[in-house]
Amino acid sequence: MNYDASSPEPSSDARLNGHDDARALVRLIQCSLCSHPLRTPVTLPCGNSLCRQCLPPSHVREYISYPALPSRQIGITCPFPECRKAHALEDCSVNVVLLKVMEAVTSEVVRYRAIEGGKRTSLEEITLWEPLSPLSDAASEHQLEKGHSRTLNGGRLVATYSFAEMGELHYTSEVSYHEESEAEDDHPLQRDTAMLDEFDHSPQSDTTILDQLRESTYKELECHVCYNLLLEPITTPCGHTFCRKCLARILDHARLCPVCRRELPLPPSLEGQASDKYVVELCAGICPEHIAARAAAVEEEEATVPGGLDTPLFVVSVAFPGMPNFLHIFEPRYRLMLRRAMAVNGRFGMIAYNERGIPQGALGRTMFMEVGTLVQIEHYQLLPDGRSYVQCRGISRFKVLAHDMLDGYTVARIQPFQDMALVEEERLEAEETNFPPATEGEPVVEMLDRLPTTQLHQISIDFVRRAQGQSARWITGGIIQAYGEPPEDPALFPFWFASVLPLTDQENYKLLPTTSVRERLKITAQWVRRIEAQRW
Repeated sequence: MNYDASSPEPSSDARLNGHDDARALVRLIQCSLCSHPLRTPVTLPCGNSLCRQCLPPSHVREYISYPALPSRQIGITCPFPECRKAHALEDCSVNVVLLKVMEAVTSEVVRYRAIEGGKRTSLEEITLWEPLSPLSDAASEHQLEKGHSRTLNGGRLVATYSFAEMGELHYTSEVSYHEESEAEDDHPLQRDTAMLDEFDHSPQSDTTILDQLRESTYKELECHVCYNLLLEPITTPCGHTFCRKCLARILDHARLCPVCRRELPLPPSLEGQASDKYVVELCAGICPEHIAARAAAVEEEEATVPGGLDTPLFVVSVAFPGMPNFLHIFEPRYRLMLRRAMAVNGRFGMIAYNERGIPQGALGRTMFMEVGTLVQIEHYQLLPDGRSYVQCRGISRFKVLAHDMLDGYTVARIQPFQDMALVEEERLEAEETNFPPATEGEPVVEMLDRLPTTQLHQISIDFVRRAQGQSARWITGGIIQAYGEPPEDPALFPFWFASVLPLTDQENYKLLPTTSVRERLKITAQWVRRIEAQRW
């Protein structure tokens, strides 16, 4: 027998052994719901995986109006206790990496069953139960109970896999073993003697099998971007898996999967995005030394990249992503800044003054606000006296991490500042609108909280249409020609609306650090209510 109830899991920083850790190795590829080896594995947005047939029944997701896509209206309730969130069924796809790993494992197990015919292993399931009462003896941390027992062909590793494949080894159960050899005469089929000699000792047999499994699965655990072993893997809604840093770099350029070109509803920063738990544990279990080497190499590579202050900042006013800005550059320091930006990539950051001296997070009391907008120069007209007229367009928001002065203007180290993930946006709307309809007389903020996201958008759209029909002064005189018609995309509309309204920078800035489309639309709806109340 070989079982230690006090330490059912091996150390995560040590390579698992094919003989002593056979149970832990099989658990790496078992479904925690049905306890079978993963069958057509599906990965959920929370990072958990399960067999496709273990997916819970689907249902219509209520109280979600943004995005209004039929494919996202059907969802499931996550069956994992640590999550229990509602996931869009569209985001729950077959995990290509795990599918290929399971195909490789199954193929190797079938092959070794044929050549390990002289080996048989007796297995007995040990079920672990929680203590019956808080007063239970501390020495008895778990209540142990014998479960199924079998004598199966193969060494420990193959026999344990077969045990799980039969559905008789619960995911949380442990196993006690007893290996035995049958006389070769008992088998009607004669096998190659040299092949049998290779598996004379069960530990050696399990080690050989595991080495072969590592070789056949290792190539499946490579990132499609960097072609190295997956590090902090994230599985996308389309089922492809990449290193976290590689996927973030992809999303910097496009919102498309580089393998299948499907649009990815993920925040470019991947903030809050769960890693693929099965792939993480699988890599740590079968090749921890490679994971450690990859992590060290990435850390060393990043350490050699200068984290310099490479983004010039034009401290002037609020700018918005997707919106044009028209600038008159006349100060010598900003003339220099502009020339240098034009010589590199034509980009610089626009950021508003911190007129009230409000502390800006880790930056403290800076002269500028913490969040700004990276802009791209589109047209540049240099005047004879050195002044210039510049037309630029907002690209994306950023957050200032560090800053200093260079030749009179501010330079900074920045990081992207993006909206929350689409699934979080949907969760927020469902949570806030799952209440009785708002009634007249309630505070405006509380009424807006209960409205669907599309209705919040419509409030501002209707206001703009009424203003256009009445030829309001603020919307005539070329404003629509400069900024275009109101965007249909609710994520962009608040930025357009703020660009054309006669509001202060303090009011406009409220939109920039907001990470939710819904929250931005609430702000614009409040502006409409205030304007209408004042009869502008």
